[in-house]
Amino acid sequence: MTDEILQLQNVESAYGPIKAIRGVSLKVRKGEIATVLGSNGAGKTTILKTISGIIDPRKGTVEFKGQSITAKDPAYIVQQGLSHVPEGREVFALLSVKDNLLMGAYTRKNRDEVARDIESVFAYFPILRERAGQEAGLLSGGQQQMLAISRAIMAAPELILLDEPSLGLSPKLTKEIFEIVVRINRERGTTILLVEQNANMALNASDYGYVLENGRIVLEDTCERLREKEDIKEFYLGMKDEGVRGERRWKKKKTWR
Repeated sequence: MTDEILQLQNVESAYGPIKAIRGVSLKVRKGEIATVLGSNGAGKTTILKTISGIIDPRKGTVEFKGQSITAKDPAYIVQQGLSHVPEGREVFALLSVKDNLLMGAYTRKNRDEVARDIESVFAYFPILRERAGQEAGLLSGGQQQMLAISRAIMAAPELILLDEPSLGLSPKLTKEIFEIVVRINRERGTTILLVEQNANMALNASDYGYVLENGRIVLEDTCERLREKEDIKEFYLGMKDEGVRGERRWKKKKTWR
């Protein structure tokens, strides 16, 4: 028996006649943060949408916890323990912050546990406690990202799909968001599959990485080793013939493969 919580095997998805991902195979182990790197249009978001049921694959299989969720309804997939934080946040703008959080917990029955998790996300993001009664559409972009991640946590998922959490955020806010993502993984044991254009942040935070080009996985390795590869340093980290910069200050030490 393996400890893989998610597995894609030869998955192909398309928008009409245009193939977005071609024969993608990847695995995510329970308890790790995995990342998919790639340029705009490489197919990163399509992978997450295919996993969460927003897009049905034309070929291949998606397994979650050893069971097929290929082309299943998104609501069913959420009930199995998988949450998706989409690109662009997509909070319920006219609902309050607290009601957004409660919407994330709609599949849960134990109100005491839900209340404890609300307190937990307020501990991660204190500004959300301050704005609990405010309409979510009035939050800043960074605060909406915090709310979107918190809403996903409220479903008590075993796996979170996180799409471009740094999109449109300042470097300071991006760093804060990634620090919290790592804390969620470490403290709650939540597995995370991260799609991110900020390769340096993604590789710092993650355990294992995949590089996607033109809809295909072209490289995979531990993030520690990926950061040392010359092509990764040049094309994704903006470095050439230099040592890797930066410290993994909030990266937990694990070797999965």
